[in-house]
Amino acid sequence: MTAPIRVLVCDDQELIRTGFTTIINAQSDMEIVGECADGRAAVDLAARLRPDVVVMDVRMPVLDGIEATRLLAGAAVPEPVKVLVVTTFNLDEYVYEALRAGASGFLLKDAPPAQLLSGIRTVATGAALLAPEVTRQLVGRYAARIRPAEGDPAGGVLTPRETEVLRLIAEGLSNSEIAAALVISQETVKTYVSRILTKLDLRDRVQAVVYAYRRGLVT
Repeated sequence: MTAPIRVLVCDDQELIRTGFTTIINAQSDMEIVGECADGRAAVDLAARLRPDVVVMDVRMPVLDGIEATRLLAGAAVPEPVKVLVVTTFNLDEYVYEALRAGASGFLLKDAPPAQLLSGIRTVATGAALLAPEVTRQLVGRYAARIRPAEGDPAGGVLTPRETEVLRLIAEGLSNSEIAAALVISQETVKTYVSRILTKLDLRDRVQAVVYAYRRGLVT
């Protein structure tokens, strides 16, 4: 049998923590290994328990979820932990920062239980939670706040075609849609995506989207 997904829940609201843990523990393929009420505790517990996924709130005392995510999954972390950040639309300015900090994706706090569980399973596999069809909607909501970072390291030089593919990824197109737009095969698109992630030292499509917005490739 496949080992259950080990989940750590971090939220300063006890009612939400209890709800999350109850829903997760009811699944045959998941188990709660710990819970806490602030980001510092999440970092400490994750180091000790090594969960497969940390479900992380954003606004918390002691250490907020953004900084905690950076300590758990940031670029400088040798053994990053997968983090699923939860947020609300009136706090959507934090979503971009959470993804930039290393989160594998995010959900809204009012998401139905099935979406939370699906998100945990998705992140646990190493995939990005943001589906191509919702990337544009969610990232686009706060794209106007994002300014290209002049000091951001490029990490590698993209060819014109790779840059074009990156731009289409950031606009929310799936591999099949990119293939149709560029009149190439889906396998070729997958190759381009792999090269882009390798050259820019990015983990997944979520980070690629964040990178594209930071570099001003999408407006």
